[in-house]
Amino acid sequence: MKVNNLIKILTFSDVLIVSGWGLINPIFAVFVTDHIEGGNVELVGLAVCIYWVLRASFQIPFSRFVDSHKGEIDDFLVMAAGSFLMSLMPFLYMFAFKPVHVLLLQGITGFASAMVSPGWLAIFTRHVEKKAEAQAWGFYNASVGYSIALASALSGFMAINFGYKTLYFIVGIICTFGSTFLFFAYQDLRKGERVRG
Repeated sequence: MKVNNLIKILTFSDVLIVSGWGLINPIFAVFVTDHIEGGNVELVGLAVCIYWVLRASFQIPFSRFVDSHKGEIDDFLVMAAGSFLMSLMPFLYMFAFKPVHVLLLQGITGFASAMVSPGWLAIFTRHVEKKAEAQAWGFYNASVGYSIALASALSGFMAINFGYKTLYFIVGIICTFGSTFLFFAYQDLRKGERVRG
């Protein structure tokens, strides 16, 4: 399979981050209804709505910013900042107990996700091996798919046995590790900038 090192780094980083959130997403509604004061399915729907509205609304501005700057370092910086901001959210969820906390954290997560996507996709697209595009995307999607499957299988078990605060702490650690792993991509991008410079 023709998948270069940078693609593997981006994929592994995303696998960790998606796996972390995958421990929570399948049981997020249960968390809200059981552990948030006044939490109900309406709050869950509104929280998910806020996440997606903010993510969708800010992706275009961040995409324009990334495209308007020469080179890939700006892509990386916006992506990494958003990734670390997303990684902070699970730690804050440990202290959430009111509906406004959930809505605020979902909004920030959506904003952070909007920062990550344009840069990540731009870098991934530029560095896919020619005539191996399908293999690279297949490698990425298969890796993410397996990680979501495993995390989903573990999510309920971990929530029951360790509690939500511990689970959110574990999610935060996994996501932070995934974000930190992006700095290996930064080293590759810097080398590429020096070669082109």
